[in-house]
Amino acid sequence: MKIAGRQEEIELLQSLNEQDESSFVAVYGRRRVGKTYLIRQVYETNIIFECSGVHEKSMAHQLENFWRSLNETNAQKQPPPPPKTWLEAFFQLRAYLNTQTQVSKKVIFLDEIPWFETPRSGFLAALENFWNQYCTKRSDIILVICGSAASWIIDKIINNQGGLHNRLTNRILLMPLTLGETKAFFELKNVKLSLKDIAQIYMCVGGVPFYLKDIKAGDSVPQILDQLFYQKQAILKNEFGNLYAALFKNNTFHEKVVEALSVKNKGLTRNEIIKITGIKGGGGLTTVLEELTQCGFIMPIYPINKAKEDCLYRLMDEYSLFYFKFLKDGKSKSSWTQITESPIFKIWSGYAFENLCFKHSHQIKKAFGISGVITNEYSYVSKGKPDQQGIQIDMIIDRADNCVNILEVKFHNTEYEISEAYARQLLDKATIFKEQTDLKKNVFITMLTVFGVKKNEHYLMAVTNQLLLDDLFS
Repeated sequence: MKIAGRQEEIELLQSLNEQDESSFVAVYGRRRVGKTYLIRQVYETNIIFECSGVHEKSMAHQLENFWRSLNETNAQKQPPPPPKTWLEAFFQLRAYLNTQTQVSKKVIFLDEIPWFETPRSGFLAALENFWNQYCTKRSDIILVICGSAASWIIDKIINNQGGLHNRLTNRILLMPLTLGETKAFFELKNVKLSLKDIAQIYMCVGGVPFYLKDIKAGDSVPQILDQLFYQKQAILKNEFGNLYAALFKNNTFHEKVVEALSVKNKGLTRNEIIKITGIKGGGGLTTVLEELTQCGFIMPIYPINKAKEDCLYRLMDEYSLFYFKFLKDGKSKSSWTQITESPIFKIWSGYAFENLCFKHSHQIKKAFGISGVITNEYSYVSKGKPDQQGIQIDMIIDRADNCVNILEVKFHNTEYEISEAYARQLLDKATIFKEQTDLKKNVFITMLTVFGVKKNEHYLMAVTNQLLLDDLFS
């Protein structure tokens, strides 16, 4: 099995082989994240029927595709006639399953399932009948449904109020690879890059396997990113036009929200999103924000000692952020080297590295030795007052063990050296933060950098401890 990472998902899927009842699994997530590959790898010897929906085709096309896939699998000399309804199609599948005598679990894999359901087709009702009246009476079936249209799966399957209500036995929201999994992915392809180079690529495209699969051994970061974004056949040059459309119904709203968030690094409140996008508040916006959050595109950050409505929504998707900063509307830069020389690059890289740390808060907690401690992660911005300076804190880990870590995140090419002025600024930040939040916990200042911080007298004066980029790969 050639899969980088995905250990939890693999263990869950494999454990279903040991269950003494049938299982109904939904695997969903953004396009290109590796859902189909994962299922085929884990159930390579168990899949006895697989069919994928056909994009934007009629019910007749979907039924023919299902029927032909079944006949190809069954290889009968006299196949049944083409079904006229989905109920008939699933009864043909039942007849085929009744001929299978192997003791092991039998996996039925329906890929891109949202495409099967066309208007008034009856597909969902037939699927409900197949699961409720056939699969649940057996103990040897694993029904796996999969799709990139996350909003459809969430609405029609996970939150189903009809015959499929609470029928899913397992669901997997497949997220992009972590930094550590990305490193393992490159190692499988014999691509040898430094941790900083891997982080740099990740900050641009995230851990989406399809975006990373064509990276070749021996290429430098500028070569890799030019091939991904700027060459004539670059696979990510026009990816944005397909990304949200494949995932969400009414994706225009999702794109408006993401574009608004791309302008404000620290995030926007719900009311600020309404004001900037013109989207009306209410259930529609709530659904958009929930779907973007579930798929990892944005992250709700709940500030300390503030009401829930002050929650900040922060753009976390690396590709989307890169697109709005450097690609949208035919931005003038035509190579990675040109980008690194632009003023916006330093601002973007600092924010992208902050996002990297937020996404890998589990690894940061592990490095602190507090994996089992309940925490809340957020950034902190306070405007100055006549008698007090404003402060901005990159990342805060508020811990249930009466401690708080203030993280200063620096994406530098060399060992970072703290000056006396910066050390005093750090101490002032901690003092002002405690005063403004009325915090009674112990506050520790932590530096998180690529190559470490020189332990001079100023470091010893202000900083409690430090983490390295390496810690995010654990």
